[in-house]
Amino acid sequence: MRMMIVDDSNMIRTRISRVVQDGGISGISIVGLARNGAEALRIARAAQPEVVTMDLTMPEMDGVECIRQLLRLLPRVNILVVSALSDKATAIAALKLGARGFVAKPFSDDELRLALLDVTDSH
Repeated sequence: MRMMIVDDSNMIRTRISRVVQDGGISGISIVGLARNGAEALRIARAAQPEVVTMDLTMPEMDGVECIRQLLRLLPRVNILVVSALSDKATAIAALKLGARGFVAKPFSDDELRLALLDVTDSH
């Protein structure tokens, strides 16, 4: 399963990558890392990810707009929102658009792993 990580924080992108690679989530390969929604859409066109972790608050194009466009591009993609709890209303909007799950920052490795297993199961 191909996965893309979208977050404007390099630290968060690295952490999610590490959890996926070291966390015993088998069958997931990371095909793209994006700093914002615009970059994510460019990568998604080329890499065709099946799973995406999506931050909501980013420069250039935010997560909600990116989810809207990503689902138009790849209707079957599984999106896991990874964002601060202060964005709760935005997270609800993202879930209404078609995101499959939500993990609040700061998150533990286990929370992220479980949420990823959850969205990849529904594939």
